Amino acid sequence: MKTILEIKDLYKSFEEKEVLSNINLKVEEGEFIAIMGQSGSGKSTLLYCISGMDRPTSGNVIFDGEDISKLNDEKISKIRLKQMGFIFQNSYLLKNLSIRDNIILPGFKLGNLSRENVNKNADELMKKTCIDNIAGHDIKKVSGGQLQRAAICRGLINKPDVLFGDEPTGALNSSTSREVLDIINTINKEGTTVIIVTHDVKVAARADKVIFLMDGNINDELSLGKHEEDEEKTLSKEKRLYLWLEKQGF
Repeated sequence: MKTILEIKDLYKSFEEKEVLSNINLKVEEGEFIAIMGQSGSGKSTLLYCISGMDRPTSGNVIFDGEDISKLNDEKISKIRLKQMGFIFQNSYLLKNLSIRDNIILPGFKLGNLSRENVNKNADELMKKTCIDNIAGHDIKKVSGGQLQRAAICRGLINKPDVLFGDEPTGALNSSTSREVLDIINTINKEGTTVIIVTHDVKVAARADKVIFLMDGNINDELSLGKHEEDEEKTLSKEKRLYLWLEKQGF
């Protein structure tokens, strides 16, 4: 299996305060990784460093065979636009654009496909996420769950290799959260690597592997195996994860 992302001896400091230290991690193509830890453990900082949104103080971030930690801002931006997708707790959609226009904007910005093909990709994504009926709506006139589905479509419009998420279900109720997670699992099964930060056990239980951070270090990791559409097996994974997290002091 191909290694899509490798982090070697990564350190990150802010004003001489060390936030991450000696992070080493490999992510294989098609994996679903969840990053967990106490508040302040460095989860989001790690996500930003490995996705090129921030630079590590030292160490290497090898993405698809290239050390992106050594690239200039312009080259990193192109890689993020073409090969990475992002979803956050808040959707961060542009208020002056419709749902559809928010989704297609990164596709037009990348510029490697015709407008017709970008629109076709958007139509397929909106249909898959069941928001094709609100494509022309103002973002103020749809629900939080619909906004998050639109954010997923936007993150996938350029068919990225990796989808990064920072608490992507944190602002959603349990029912909507489950629906969004089902979409993410489907995307992962279709081949997209997924790496998310979460504090929610139900979210992390969908992952193949859970990484636990403590005081800026990887304290432990738990392999859960591929997610299956079986309620009993899902509950079993959640139970295993709860017991494991207890040992981490979570």
